[in-house]
Amino acid sequence: MKGVIFNLLEEAVTADFGDHVWSDLIDAAGVHGGYTSLGSYPDEDILVLVSTAAAALGKTDGEILQWFGRAAMPMLAQRYSEFFVHHASARPFILSVNEIIHPEVRKLYSGAGCPYFHFEDDPEGHLLVGYRSARQMCQLAHGFIEGAAGYYGERVSIDHQLCMQEGDPLCRMAVAWNG
Repeated sequence: MKGVIFNLLEEAVTADFGDHVWSDLIDAAGVHGGYTSLGSYPDEDILVLVSTAAAALGKTDGEILQWFGRAAMPMLAQRYSEFFVHHASARPFILSVNEIIHPEVRKLYSGAGCPYFHFEDDPEGHLLVGYRSARQMCQLAHGFIEGAAGYYGERVSIDHQLCMQEGDPLCRMAVAWNG
């Protein structure tokens, strides 16, 4: 996992809960906590930080990942505005992930292991988002989608139809835009 993700998590935790909470989380999780944006760190570090935060807050890991995705999106928009300004709404922004955003991420952060997304429309007008990643963090993708919608002043409902964590070969979410 690239250090920039840890930096975003630290910023989100600090903004919502205070500096001391990030330090407490690092200590409780038993990770070193010195994450640089260009560094690469074990996936287990993010997973233990998430599970430690979930236990402390009485939430599930999935709820923490969704919160993080939502909280990180405005930070990403501020840092990487060039990915956002060319889109008038969340849908085209989300659809640009594989062809524009993740290739640029790989240029900026050598060795970044970005997930792959597959998109299609279903007959009811939902955007079906297929997600594949060895990390199986579809709940983070869920939060990023909600965060992108919020950034563009939109609201979405997301239904998880398939999930790798439940033994499915991929994760699939149906995204509906709500007025």
